[in-house]
Amino acid sequence: MKRVLTLLAAVLFSLPVAAAELGDDGLHKTDWMRDTFKDLREDLEDANAEGKRLMVMIEQRGCIYCTKMHEEVFPRPEIADFIRENFFVVQLNLHGDLEVIDFDGESLSEKQAARKWGLLFTPSILFLPEEVAEDQTAAQAAVAMMPGAFGPGTTLDLLTWVQEKRYALDTEEDFQRYHARRIAEREAEKSQ
Repeated sequence: MKRVLTLLAAVLFSLPVAAAELGDDGLHKTDWMRDTFKDLREDLEDANAEGKRLMVMIEQRGCIYCTKMHEEVFPRPEIADFIRENFFVVQLNLHGDLEVIDFDGESLSEKQAARKWGLLFTPSILFLPEEVAEDQTAAQAAVAMMPGAFGPGTTLDLLTWVQEKRYALDTEEDFQRYHARRIAEREAEKSQ
């Protein structure tokens, strides 16, 4: 009986929670996204005040890869909870017209910001440090960028790598080596 309950608990905890709903702009909306004035300097201050990292997600209506992330990856409890606890998430629309104020003070539309930052694909996620120089853009300041849709393991590893500031450590372990190590560790845990 104990084995059945353990198996049932494992299955239940591995199931994703409800996927995000679509907003009027056609983008997926989650409870961990923030509705801000999209002044990135203010968003960074708010993230820092909460002890979180600023994460800027660029998505677009009809994006099959955004849908994949919102239906298969982000709803997983371990990922949704990690984002909720550690990140201040601001969503931008690749083709949107809402005003964004970049870290360098330039005011532009969402689509102009995406072009300025050289973002062509969605989803693209920029991870920002706690401090950004006044003359830097979001793309220049980003400590990492997630260009596209990834599986749950890669996504959680990148979120963890950023949250733990592993990009700033003086080691030879860049993200790819960190991710490879984490894959090997997970495989070793499964075989035990």
